[in-house]
Amino acid sequence: EYMAGQLAAYGYGITKDPAEADVWLLNSCTVKNPSESHFVNTITKGQDAGKKIVLAGCVPQAAPKHKELQDISIIGVQQIDRVVEVVEETIKGHTVRFMDEKKKEGEAGKEGARKRGKSKKKLGGAALSLPKIRKNKYVEILPISTGCLNQCTYCKTKHARGDLGSYPKEEIAERVKTVLGEGVREIWMSSEDTGAYGRDINTSLPDMLRGVVDTLLPGTMLRVGMTNPPYMLEHIEEVAEILNHPRVYSFLHIPVQAASDHVLEDMKRKYTLQDFEVLVDYLLEHVPGITIATDIICGFPTETASDFEETLRLIEKYKFPIVNISQFYPRPGTPAAKMKRVPTDEVKRRSRELTKLFMSYRTFDHRVGETHQVIATELAHDKKHIVAHNKSYEQVLVPLDDRLMGKTFSVKITKAEKYCIHGEVIEESLLSAPVLPDPITPSLSPKKRRVLTKKEKEKEKEERGIVEEESGEGSGEPEKQLSFIRCLSSDVKNDEDVKEKYSEIAPSSFMLVMAMMVAFFGIAYFFTLNNN
Repeated sequence: EYMAGQLAAYGYGITKDPAEADVWLLNSCTVKNPSESHFVNTITKGQDAGKKIVLAGCVPQAAPKHKELQDISIIGVQQIDRVVEVVEETIKGHTVRFMDEKKKEGEAGKEGARKRGKSKKKLGGAALSLPKIRKNKYVEILPISTGCLNQCTYCKTKHARGDLGSYPKEEIAERVKTVLGEGVREIWMSSEDTGAYGRDINTSLPDMLRGVVDTLLPGTMLRVGMTNPPYMLEHIEEVAEILNHPRVYSFLHIPVQAASDHVLEDMKRKYTLQDFEVLVDYLLEHVPGITIATDIICGFPTETASDFEETLRLIEKYKFPIVNISQFYPRPGTPAAKMKRVPTDEVKRRSRELTKLFMSYRTFDHRVGETHQVIATELAHDKKHIVAHNKSYEQVLVPLDDRLMGKTFSVKITKAEKYCIHGEVIEESLLSAPVLPDPITPSLSPKKRRVLTKKEKEKEKEERGIVEEESGEGSGEPEKQLSFIRCLSSDVKNDEDVKEKYSEIAPSSFMLVMAMMVAFFGIAYFFTLNNN
């Protein structure tokens, strides 16, 4: 969304036909082998079609020397504020790679930090105030940090995202105020581990959340993202209190992964089954109606048949309404990839058995006949219903009605299914719905770029980290030599700072058209050049 927003703000437009595009910007996921394989296949497809390729996301960040990624431009997970620069250089035939972490000097500055042996502090990432095009105009996906404090033995994402880097709580609160003014109805806080938020900057998740909750408007809701058990346990009482706030969804995603202590130890998850159960039991007791989602990995290398039975008993005990079931995939470069694997057939059998158990129970039947207040934010896949969510963040389907989108209203629950409930709108509730700004919908069509003044060009290059130097050779005209931080040309084979002589980067007359599509591996943007 941030990459699309910056490109659109720079004069680019959107197309829905990748075949027409000249440049493909591919955003990737490295959690599982299938998603990475799909990503690599898409790269090959684009190259075979003669497209320019720019890679983003966790796959190139975690494995920049992957043979399929050579001679391709890369934008790192913390460098998305430079996406325009990368795309434009790729169009010119250059290969550039920006992959460094964003870090901040200590209070004494670089020299003082060096003398005292202090290391630079990792930042959360690119600025939250960057231009953005939301996939859903009613939903703001708000990163509160990048990276994590764990070293899970099966996880490849850690290689890409690194250690924890939290955004200051003041920046997060300011972003929330901004997006509420833009008509957003739901704010989804995202992180690799929300419970760990702030440990690197001397604050905490409850402190940050209290500042945000105070800014929420009637008719808007906040959803707290995924958290691992260890750090959430430290302030569970405060978080439970916040989850009971009327404008915060009573929902939490807490991956358990396995119900065996020795498997959790081999995974280096930093908690026991008892820790997880204490956390879940407290939330169920102190947050009425809370929805708890969890994740399970079937067939971790050291998981025995009896270990798996413990996992089945855990799911049977709590009957979580959402269980994300995965088979173990050995990710290259992770400690778990070197462990002796459970036979593939057995892994699949365990996955099927757990799925059968999950499908055997229903968690929403008791809702029939109840009345719930909901917010409608999207069109259902069948195009016949609108998707809304109640306080428990349960999916409520109501008949399609153009009046409902973005509105808060009440429904009477008429039917329950495995994954959702159905409701009828109580018409009177629409009359008292909070009045909020209409969401901002940026124009996605190509627009002619304004010609910048010389002073504006100089300022732009300075902000993007580009400098000019006079060579004093040749015709007497200064040669434009641009220095990129952490970039690679097509003939450089190591990740070192290099200098390449490029033509001057300035706003061109290119009109680019891009398309955004959701794929299994992530998101792709497709660009078409138009020399008007």
